Amino acid sequence: MTIHFGRAFSELAPSLFDALKTVTLLAILAFALALMIGMLIAVGRISGNKILDRFLIVLLEIIRGTPLLVQLLYVYYVVPELISFVVSFFVPDFHMNFGAFEAGVIGLGINYGCYMSEIFRSSILAIDKGQNEAALALGYTKHQALRKIIFPQSIRISLPALGNYLVMLLKDTSLCAFITLGEIILTTQSYAAQTFLTIESYTIAALVYLVACIPLGYLVRVLERRVTKYV
Repeated sequence: MTIHFGRAFSELAPSLFDALKTVTLLAILAFALALMIGMLIAVGRISGNKILDRFLIVLLEIIRGTPLLVQLLYVYYVVPELISFVVSFFVPDFHMNFGAFEAGVIGLGINYGCYMSEIFRSSILAIDKGQNEAALALGYTKHQALRKIIFPQSIRISLPALGNYLVMLLKDTSLCAFITLGEIILTTQSYAAQTFLTIESYTIAALVYLVACIPLGYLVRVLERRVTKYV
């Protein structure tokens, strides 16, 4: 058996680096969505509304109890059909489709948002209650105190963990190959099937992920060291 890394790299690498651009944009948008979802769930959990808290607990259990891959497939194939079914009662012949990229953003955003919500919740609860009481005594409303006093500090506490989740999310974009998104794994599979350069193709794909994740992981560690000094 002959290994042809030179040929595989010259033919596959340009496509993989194009796919990396898609993966990077996907990760950024999904992470932004996850931040919003995570913060909203965290605020809902600490709001004191028992009904809302129980609903959110059920949602979290559903997301944690099912694989991310299943969730991506569900968002891509099932959710558009459910929406089309409901809307068709009001708009005949209505049909919705999600593109693979949009489904990836939504699926990853919801999944990571649910996990990150516990980081936000714990970081908010870690803030001394006296700060909230002092803000209220100074005339802040409850929402103003949360937005201007509590949130900024909780974000600083949770930054290291959020950075690690960003690295994990970037790697989990590989699962979007199963919903036909033209990212790194799907591009590699297509090339390997055409050329039979399996060893070379998947080794190069792994190296592309390393090129993306190792510097990001280093930045996360630097951020964690700096934040730790002020927490």
